[in-house]
Amino acid sequence: MQTATQSASEELRISVRCSPQEVGCSDERRFLLELEFVQCLSSPQYLNWLSQNRFFEDAAFINYLAYLKYWKHPEYARFIIYPHSLFFLDCLQSQDFRTAMARNEIKEMVHSQQLFFWQHHRNNRTSVTREAQADTDNAAG
Repeated sequence: MQTATQSASEELRISVRCSPQEVGCSDERRFLLELEFVQCLSSPQYLNWLSQNRFFEDAAFINYLAYLKYWKHPEYARFIIYPHSLFFLDCLQSQDFRTAMARNEIKEMVHSQQLFFWQHHRNNRTSVTREAQADTDNAAG
């Protein structure tokens, strides 16, 4: 007897091996379309729109979001330009997050947090790198 996880895993393998005739486009075109869609998930405004237009109430759409988690694998993630798209793809696996994104105040809060991250990300990474270099210099000298 198959467990739910085994069944979902088997469905994922089957959907990845669909022929171009079954999907309706070539593998290259499918890759580009899925890449573009995943990257759109980095926009809180788009997530809000999806939620308000009830896409998150469609079981097939939720299954599609679960299927898209393969983009987190390094061989696919290297094509992602907007890394927040992978973070939000994880968040979208939660019903609570999908429901919350329908509210404009949540959309604005998420957008603000995203902005703060990008404003301070470089400075935070630079200071950590400087501290690590100083520790290395002190240990060597």
